[in-house]
Amino acid sequence: MKVLIVKTSSMGDVIHTFPAVEDARRQLPDITFDWCVEEAFAGIVALHPAIYSIHTVAIRRWRKALLDGGTWREAAALRRTLRDCRYDLVIDAQGLLKSALVARQAGAPIAGFDRSSAREPSATLFYDVTYAVPRDLHAIERTRRLFGLALGYQPDLSTLDSGIVPPAGTLAGISGKIAFLLHGTSREDKKWPVHDWIETARLIVDRGMAPVTTWSNEREKAVAEAIAKAVPSTIVVPKSPLAEVAAYIGRSTLVIGADTGLTHLASAFGLPTVAVFLATEPGLTGPRGPYASTLLAAPGESVTPAEVVVEAQRLLALKAPA
Repeated sequence: MKVLIVKTSSMGDVIHTFPAVEDARRQLPDITFDWCVEEAFAGIVALHPAIYSIHTVAIRRWRKALLDGGTWREAAALRRTLRDCRYDLVIDAQGLLKSALVARQAGAPIAGFDRSSAREPSATLFYDVTYAVPRDLHAIERTRRLFGLALGYQPDLSTLDSGIVPPAGTLAGISGKIAFLLHGTSREDKKWPVHDWIETARLIVDRGMAPVTTWSNEREKAVAEAIAKAVPSTIVVPKSPLAEVAAYIGRSTLVIGADTGLTHLASAFGLPTVAVFLATEPGLTGPRGPYASTLLAAPGESVTPAEVVVEAQRLLALKAPA
């Protein structure tokens, strides 16, 4: 059976789909999966060994240039490619109108959430078969249930395995234990103050680990440099391709991160991961993993570096061999 997964974004949503792929691979050894994803996240999808081909879309870019001939040529080329693949089934794991429209381009039967389950009920107008999956479940469990219903098996929800391993790569000149600090995130109200990151770096050094951080834009670069200036043993990784950053994270002893996609990636790698949530509710979309933990700020309050490091030590002890 040849199946196309449509989950175009965001990074966290993509990562939340991996356990469903792993379930299907174990239950149905002869199944093959392709994936359609935003071009920025193709490197993340490539981390899963069960994904054969990756088709990229550029919906965010296309929306800004709807009248451009290049936009329509790219969309037409995607449609031809998807139809040429002759899929047996398309699973729209996103449940949005935009993902349903992408799924339709493959010209194959589409399975997805029903009207009461989809994030945008209008998306179900494009599906051939729909399934009810409670919306009060974590996104990972919702997707695992959808795949099981669409493909005819019962996922074992007592276990959780993303099926991914970090890509090869090392941080040159760094030995010993490192703690990756993921301070960058998409919204200002999600960002932990720079002085808290600096204090966290100091506490990390006191515990025998080297802080490492990186950046993807000028604002994040300023934060990374401020941490390194205050705590000189901090290593700042220059802006790098996503696959390289994933490799660095995968070699970390500990990851401390804001509500951002790379924090989800760390937890999916099975690393001790402390997520700091300040303005969003992690209940249904927070990082999940064997050594992942989320600290949620109380209304009008924040999370302190001391709290974060205590939780980090707990997770490190939990993972340490007996």
